[in-house]
Amino acid sequence: MTEEIRDQILAIRDTGETNMFNIPVVIDIAERDGYYELIDYLSDHRDDYVRFILTGETME
Repeated sequence: MTEEIRDQILAIRDTGETNMFNIPVVIDIAERDGYYELIDYLSDHRDDYVRFILTGETME
């Protein structure tokens, strides 16, 4: 996970618009806000995303 993707996740979280485990809505918000890197990331790294949401840890 790049710092840019991490920042995009945190930006969506900070809006309070959705439960961060509701990935389809996270993707909708990412699309609306132009976070295309996050959309690409979620297509292949959902397990890493969920781990980050649960623990704050990233896989390097």
